[in-house]
Amino acid sequence: MRTRLSVSLFLCAVSSFADVKLPALLSDHMLLQSGAPVRIWGWADPAETVTVGFAGQTAATTAGPEGKWQVFLQPLRAWTAGDLTVQGKNKLTVTDVLAGDVWVASGQSNMEWTFEKTNNAEQELTQANYPQMRFFLVRKAVSETPKDNVEGQWVVCKPETMKPQSAVAYFFAREIHQTRKIPVGVINSYWGGTPAQSWTSMPALKDDLDVKFYLDNWAVILEKYPEAKAKYDEALAKWKEAKKGNQPAAPQGPGHPNTPAGLYNAMIAPLTPYTIRGAIWYQGESNASEAQAYNYRRLFADMILDWRHQWGIGDFPFYFVQLANYKTNGWWPVLRESQTETLRLKNTAMAVTIDIGNPTNIHPTNKQDVGHRLALAARAQVFGEQIEYSGPMYKTMTVEGAKLRVWFDHTGSGLAVRGGGALKTFELAGADGMWTAADAVVDGSTVVVSSTAVTAPVAVRYAWTDNPEEANLINKENLPASPFRNKPGREK
Repeated sequence: MRTRLSVSLFLCAVSSFADVKLPALLSDHMLLQSGAPVRIWGWADPAETVTVGFAGQTAATTAGPEGKWQVFLQPLRAWTAGDLTVQGKNKLTVTDVLAGDVWVASGQSNMEWTFEKTNNAEQELTQANYPQMRFFLVRKAVSETPKDNVEGQWVVCKPETMKPQSAVAYFFAREIHQTRKIPVGVINSYWGGTPAQSWTSMPALKDDLDVKFYLDNWAVILEKYPEAKAKYDEALAKWKEAKKGNQPAAPQGPGHPNTPAGLYNAMIAPLTPYTIRGAIWYQGESNASEAQAYNYRRLFADMILDWRHQWGIGDFPFYFVQLANYKTNGWWPVLRESQTETLRLKNTAMAVTIDIGNPTNIHPTNKQDVGHRLALAARAQVFGEQIEYSGPMYKTMTVEGAKLRVWFDHTGSGLAVRGGGALKTFELAGADGMWTAADAVVDGSTVVVSSTAVTAPVAVRYAWTDNPEEANLINKENLPASPFRNKPGREK
């Protein structure tokens, strides 16, 4: 009996490696990055020879002691198409493979937002028919350790496949596809309501003492979890019995999507072998609190650098969305400032959305302009188009008697006032630090700000509130100026 059991276990162990296997990302309809070496990887028997063929190329290797293998294809031209074969003891064929540009789209609910509640949803979905655009939606998961695979599949862009995909990612990809005439693929990996620390690797969180408090806070949450879970179970039982009111919210704890590094481990780490062009990101709402808004500038920068390190393909483009206008807790201006500070990193750009939010809905439905503004950055920075891709960004200010002159980058063809009339939401402060509404006028590529109540101004700020409904400074390319203050600080 023992012999039969031993043989059975041995055969099971062998069969688990007997067939050459590929990760979910390497599957039918996938889009491979053009213009760069492309990694193809998977699993097989230890020491098994594996040969990969695609578009006239052949690459062979031998699986390592743990059954892992990888090869690199030489850079492909955009529009290269065909089937990819993987030959070991068995043969796999990945059909309808196409080369173009690949982007990762990540973040929380505004990136996750689908077509159903987007402006002109029905018309947009009906027109979403682009065979040379491909999307891969990563299934949500949390892990304590880095994984090497995800669940999901590539789909060709057509109305029946696009409903669960990100609207922002779609509008971004569509503009790149239409203007650059290349195939575009997007790997969608997002989870509504999640903070940036969940999307950052554990080594990156541990290495920066300025963000280590996220780990300390989580340790406290885990320590208190048994008690919190017991109270939740009791409240849930009472709720089910009474069938009244809102269902109690489950406490944070093991397996929760807010776990530091938990989403990185499960939903980003498995993607890092895949060659990409860059990433787009829409997140920040879950970090816009008194405890986190200021430190987000360190955390977010750490996350970007971490992703670039993990992918190992250089400082790839990373474009993100600044939080839109919305009535909330008062800390969104500081979070927006933290996002702006992150532009210090090379190959980054920010889509300003202070003009297209919804004061009463954290999920603005205008995702078309969001995707467009992200795409402008790619068109300018990646493809070298001579276009303005950002609204005015604060550069410096000079004192002119009782007035301040504000200078900007990204003035484009010149500054303007949306809708005409007077500039709004500018404020001045003197040495006492008291802010007062101020008059502001466009003067060439600058704005002159003054107030009869502030005779010796030392500080200026613009659109410095959660929901600045009249933030109307733009450049003539119709891109909005980013909110700013000239003296950053932790306070609101």
